[in-house]
Amino acid sequence: MKLKYKLIFFYIIVVMIPVLIAGFILTNYFREGALNRAIAQATNNVDKIKSQLASKLRVPTDISNLLYFNEELEKLVNTQYSGILELTKAYLDYTDFKEYVLRYREISNIRFFIDNPTLVDDMSIAPVTPEILKKSWYVKAMQTNQIYWMYIPDKEPQIISPKGTINKLSLVRQVPYLEYSKSGVLMVQVAQDELNQMLYQEPFDTLVIDEQGYIVAAKNPMLVGSTVDAYDLGMDVQSKEKGVFTAEVKNMDSYVIIDEIVPALSVSKLKIVSVFETKSILNDANKVSKLGLIIVFGVLLVALALVYTISLLTTNRLLRLSRQLNQVALGNLNAVSRIDGTDEIGQLSRQFNYMVSSINQLISQVIESNEKNSTLEIAQREIKLKMMASQIHPHFLFNALESIRMNAHLKGEKEIANIVRQLGKLMRKNLEVGRERAPLKEEVEMIRSYLEIQKFRYEDRLEYEIAFDAGAAEVMLPPLIIQPLVENSVVHGLENKEGTVHVSIAITLNGNKEVQVVVQDDGIGMTEERLAAIMEVITKTEEEEHGRIGLRNVQQRLTLYYGEAHGLRITSREGEGTQISFSVPVDSEWRA
Repeated sequence: MKLKYKLIFFYIIVVMIPVLIAGFILTNYFREGALNRAIAQATNNVDKIKSQLASKLRVPTDISNLLYFNEELEKLVNTQYSGILELTKAYLDYTDFKEYVLRYREISNIRFFIDNPTLVDDMSIAPVTPEILKKSWYVKAMQTNQIYWMYIPDKEPQIISPKGTINKLSLVRQVPYLEYSKSGVLMVQVAQDELNQMLYQEPFDTLVIDEQGYIVAAKNPMLVGSTVDAYDLGMDVQSKEKGVFTAEVKNMDSYVIIDEIVPALSVSKLKIVSVFETKSILNDANKVSKLGLIIVFGVLLVALALVYTISLLTTNRLLRLSRQLNQVALGNLNAVSRIDGTDEIGQLSRQFNYMVSSINQLISQVIESNEKNSTLEIAQREIKLKMMASQIHPHFLFNALESIRMNAHLKGEKEIANIVRQLGKLMRKNLEVGRERAPLKEEVEMIRSYLEIQKFRYEDRLEYEIAFDAGAAEVMLPPLIIQPLVENSVVHGLENKEGTVHVSIAITLNGNKEVQVVVQDDGIGMTEERLAAIMEVITKTEEEEHGRIGLRNVQQRLTLYYGEAHGLRITSREGEGTQISFSVPVDSEWRA
């Protein structure tokens, strides 16, 4: 099969069929999108209705709270009237019910029922009759002091005269009068027109249902007063919680959206139900889907012709460039593309060659730079360590020779030979200081020789003690790392102090993990300010000379080898002495 036919076949398999599948998926997507938008709209409408309903029911609730504590009403309904004239005058004097009804359009009437046989029913205040005592709304109100919302159907004319029919959503609550040892029932009736008007402009059938199953408000006012079972929602709405449900409503596939509202200060729930048919929502989506499929088929046919033509012109050159790209992807950075032309493919070929060349140059530069940096860093580190290690040699040797010369001149004793022998040991060790590491036992031997020489010099003014853990003998340290600390204790400890100065060196091995070195004297010590100045000097990283060159040398070598955590720690009190300590980790490569 020729390549152009292969491309056509590939186009059908990879492009046409997936596009058709995608078209069907998009069709379903549009359908689902239309349904989701309808559900979202209905849900938003329900939320809006819920907010409006809560606002409208807040008015009757607030009025009932005012009447709950109304002293005039309490006196009116609990007074025992001697005649109809006295009762009529009392009714005329009390105008709160009428004023509330005229002032607030959310309510249509206010009723109050109480056990007082001297009262008569004037459409607002009425005595309790045996028939009223049996009514569910009255029984429920008398059980607790809570607020109840319910639809009260006016089926029995003995409850209220025909002119004052209820047939409305009403607030019912008990009003106790402790002074009279009795309670009444307050009923605030919501204006039906206000509830229906709230649902009039809704795009979908919407209902408000009370806990008894009565429809208290609806987009279709004819449904008010009937039960939700008569509407045939295809499900038990009362048992459903808040959510979106599918159901068959009046033999039509529909979505039912249910939400709940508990009015303020009430224990009753009202359900808001919105219903819309699936078919009416999908009509527009089906039209869009059909138009989309026609467009997709047309585009696919045109694209098929273009693929057949263009494939003859570009396939070969693209395949050649693709092979070179694959070479680079596999790690061959010597690949070269030789595709000619001034079009985009030719431009890509030239940019490809330039990219490969740039990568090779960058890799060479990075390798060369890393090699130079590594070599320079190693060389600088070695020179720096050797220079710092050698800085203390003349400093000590000149002092030692001067001490021997002065003693020999003054005394002429033979014991000077022993001191010269100790000095010889020190000189031999100093000549070996070029070594990067030395065993700790050799460092201790050097310290002991140094202290013998200084003991010879200062006689009874110097006493020393060396406590050395034999387990640390083979631990490798940078050379001349402890001796400068001992020298510092001897020389500066004896300055301006009369009597004997004691110098102690303690070297311990802690758990085979760390060597702890402590050099301590009871010399003149130093002030906190002097100690702070010395710490600042020895921790400087500049190369200039400073007075405390021995301590600075040790500090820098410790931090270079082991890190900042293993530098010198110095404590001192003026007149009491000074302590210098440090620790080094014990590693297998740092053992002899």
